[in-house]
Amino acid sequence: MTSEPPAQPLASVLAAVHAAGMATVSLDLEGVRDKAAFMDRCARALELPEWFGRNWDALADCLTDLGWAPPAPGRLFVVTGWQEYADAAPQEWIVAQEVFTDAVEYARQRGTGLEIVLALGARA
Repeated sequence: MTSEPPAQPLASVLAAVHAAGMATVSLDLEGVRDKAAFMDRCARALELPEWFGRNWDALADCLTDLGWAPPAPGRLFVVTGWQEYADAAPQEWIVAQEVFTDAVEYARQRGTGLEIVLALGARA
């Protein structure tokens, strides 16, 4: 996972989160228009393990069991450029949001510190 927070406009927020020891990851979906591209982008940006199956269940498994990831007191994923995917594949985007929401709720119940933010406007 990236250890450097991305540049503006969220740079100060991400820098503070990073300074607190949390892992910060930017998931830029610009240009993504289908599920295959979405899964590929997730695999690269989140540095998912080799066994990641590039399907919704596999993404949910990876986000709820972070044992494959370097230890961190918490994680913040910032998703940018998602609007094009949401417009091109609205049903897939609904499923993606459900996977994200379920993973965050799961982490909250277990106190493992995962937050996923959908950024509006310019890239983070």
